Amino acid sequence: MPAVPRELADLPYAGHLEPLRGELETEGVYDTVHAGEREFLDARAGGARFVECAFTSVAFEGGRMRRARFTDVWCHTVRWVGTDLAESGWMDASVVSGMLAGVQAFGSTLRRVTFSHCKLDSVNWRSAALREVRFEDCLLRDVDFGEATLTDVSFSGSTLDGVRLRGARLSKVDLRGAAALGVADGVEALRGATIDHGQLLDLAPAFAQALGVTVTSR
Repeated sequence: MPAVPRELADLPYAGHLEPLRGELETEGVYDTVHAGEREFLDARAGGARFVECAFTSVAFEGGRMRRARFTDVWCHTVRWVGTDLAESGWMDASVVSGMLAGVQAFGSTLRRVTFSHCKLDSVNWRSAALREVRFEDCLLRDVDFGEATLTDVSFSGSTLDGVRLRGARLSKVDLRGAAALGVADGVEALRGATIDHGQLLDLAPAFAQALGVTVTSR
């Protein structure tokens, strides 16, 4: 995957962007639109489509964006708090220095998406499908990947704290670069992931419990 653009001007479509006028609408179509320095309270944009769009210093408070589609979208310093993003679709998207808190994103699909220097707190990705997704220097706290499918996903420099994996299916998931690996439940779902020796030692008690092995001193 290519490097994540760090500035708005770095986007290949930067010269074509037009400011977003008005509010977001249900089933709206937004092509080469830039939303900057905006606050969306209880936005109703379910089924909306965003193509080659940029969001900078934007806050979403609540709102319903279920089944929205984000294609070749760049988000910088964007906050989603309590937003419904369930069954949304993300492709070739980047989220930089963002925050997602209490977000419902179950059933979503993510393909070639990068989260860089983001904080993800209590994000519900149950039954989601993540393919070629990178978490770079992120904090994932109480994130729920239950029943999700993760393929070719990496967590370089990221801290995983209380992540839930029960019923998840992992393939080519690389956890070796994670700064911390805390699994709240579903440790057996790590089948299909790659970890390092230090992480194996940290996870040994959880693995033993999952296997029904009693470990005690003589």
